[in-house]
Amino acid sequence: MSPAQCRMARAALLLGVREVSRLADVSTNTITRFEKGEELKPRTIAAIRAALEAAGVEFINGTGVKLG
Repeated sequence: MSPAQCRMARAALLLGVREVSRLADVSTNTITRFEKGEELKPRTIAAIRAALEAAGVEFINGTGVKLG
């Protein structure tokens, strides 16, 4: 999942940074840092991705997202 895909997924789900941070059990600063392109630990990105997927997003070929 790229930072752009994270932003797209949040937009598709109509979720703010606070909601995603709560779902992924990470801080809001972590979500913001990731979306700005800062490097995070792979397990943190995996937690964010899993939360977005559980909320109904599918990640497409490393380039986009769609609602499942």
